[in-house]
Amino acid sequence: MRPDTPHSPAPAQPGEPLIETRDLSVTLGATPVLHGVDLRIEAGEMVALLGANGSGKSTLLRAVLGVEPPTAGSARLFGEPARRGSAHDRLGYVPQDTPGAGSIPATARETVTSGLLCSHSWFPRRRDPRVMEALEAVGLADLADRPVPRMSGGQRRRVMIARALVRRPELLVLDEPFAGIDLATQDQVAALFRELAAEGTTMLVVLHETGALAGNLTRAVVLDHGRVVHDGPPELRPALDPGHDHALPAGHLDECLGQEIHPA
Repeated sequence: MRPDTPHSPAPAQPGEPLIETRDLSVTLGATPVLHGVDLRIEAGEMVALLGANGSGKSTLLRAVLGVEPPTAGSARLFGEPARRGSAHDRLGYVPQDTPGAGSIPATARETVTSGLLCSHSWFPRRRDPRVMEALEAVGLADLADRPVPRMSGGQRRRVMIARALVRRPELLVLDEPFAGIDLATQDQVAALFRELAAEGTTMLVVLHETGALAGNLTRAVVLDHGRVVHDGPPELRPALDPGHDHALPAGHLDECLGQEIHPA
């Protein structure tokens, strides 16, 4: 899946966290969403980010990727202040799905190829072997030339996972990667994540339940109303009320790193 290439990302420095936030607070519009969040993720970890709807999970991901600026505190990525578009070749991002995610008439192959844009690979070749490797890894090689709008929601989700994988990243940031995927395919994707973890890929994964990844998680971080209420073993996490939401202001789409929420 991930043979060495001339443009493989440089490894993290020993002891340097890949992601670190200190007393991080974020306000969207007039709504405070995150409050004093401390988070540290070391190389090689697989960390689940859990919490009810509206607890701030997606906002925390965007903050650590430099898309949402802190109103207080700090966010660092690979030892540097988090900035929009930084560390292109070192990470892959799968944003949260939206109803319009399948609206652009690109094929699965074209969508995954777009994940190579802005990398150090020059302009991606039409038949770059990494594209088909990524599609094969998520079980979609036979649908490479199908337009994304003609795919099911679960298939579109897998295309976006392949798009994040095509750079062979050191760090994967995944916002509900199993959403809309049937159970059999969830097992297939979970097996892929376990393989990547065994190869040393670091992962921060937003999940509703730990599910198929439960036995492979380093730990679980639980948010409640924008605050960390648990950071430790998944089985010791508290039970939370699932029903609270806060709306994001208009225009706050999940986009960064040239890997926008739209599939092309």
